[in-house]
Amino acid sequence: MAVKREKLSSEDLAIVLSHYDLGIVQEVQDFPRGSHAAAKVVVRTDRGKFLLKRRPVGRDGPYRVAFSHALQRYLTSKNFPLPLLIGTREDNNSMLKIDEAIYEVFEFIDAGPYEGGLVATYEAGKTLALYHTLVKDYHPQWNPPRGHYHDSRTVHDAFKPMAEVLLKQPEIKQRREDLIELLKQLRESYSHAAEVVNGLGMPTWEVQIVHSDWHPGNMLFDDEHVVAVIDYDSARIRPRVMDVANGCLQFAMVTGGADLATWEFTTDTNRAKRFLRGYDELSMLTKAELEAVPYLMQEVLIAQTVRPILKTGKFARWDGFEFLKVMLGKAQWLNKNQKWTKLDARE
Repeated sequence: MAVKREKLSSEDLAIVLSHYDLGIVQEVQDFPRGSHAAAKVVVRTDRGKFLLKRRPVGRDGPYRVAFSHALQRYLTSKNFPLPLLIGTREDNNSMLKIDEAIYEVFEFIDAGPYEGGLVATYEAGKTLALYHTLVKDYHPQWNPPRGHYHDSRTVHDAFKPMAEVLLKQPEIKQRREDLIELLKQLRESYSHAAEVVNGLGMPTWEVQIVHSDWHPGNMLFDDEHVVAVIDYDSARIRPRVMDVANGCLQFAMVTGGADLATWEFTTDTNRAKRFLRGYDELSMLTKAELEAVPYLMQEVLIAQTVRPILKTGKFARWDGFEFLKVMLGKAQWLNKNQKWTKLDARE
């Protein structure tokens, strides 16, 4: 069953807009992108276009929002490309709380999506390095989160309850043994990758603020150049290479259409290398960090798959069992094909 997208009522919209000085409203349109849990509209006025967003439940803690907003203001002061937060009329507060809901307003940036080009991929890696460089010495007033996908107890413990969720479906219950074997292999892949990364020394590596959700959908492009990075809700403390590995996975992901049988297990290594080279231009990865990348890619691939399937038995529109099979194939491919990381990212 499709997840219902949250929407703003006309009453909510009128109340929220009354707290801002955006000009004369000319048009309001739903903005059906990103998380279904966050209600969003684009407001066009005589002064420009703005994005109004109601924070989803679970991401609306005042301290969490305060950290995210402070981080964005800091990045703005450093001329990092991101939409400006708009303050309220009376006290210029970037966080508007009405009853139990928290609202935000941003400038709306008209730009295009990522289209898979190598130049855009390179620029995405370079922009991540710029972000890491700028926030490395940033000391926020509010403590950022610290959880991560590497060697996570939450992921390790998710496989048994995930099996229970999937076995509630009659068609999967008939394939119980196949499911148990699939989950066993996924657990082993995740554990092996985590063990290798730990052996490389990552638990002792320096941590800093990272973006934690670096993917094509959170970037806007113009002529293959990054003009804005959005969504700082997941920012937290981690080793920087975890951000690099996730970004590398997302920008090099090879997907398919509605039929999972047509999906390939491969990763687009040309895009993966371009992403790493872009990062390397501003902030060189160490040899150990580079060696950790394909294993961290396996970990994040599995960790990000587990969460929605554990909740609903599906991953977006796809059957959970079939989607897990594809993700296992991709993780195994990454484990066996690592020559592209031996480029030293500098050849």
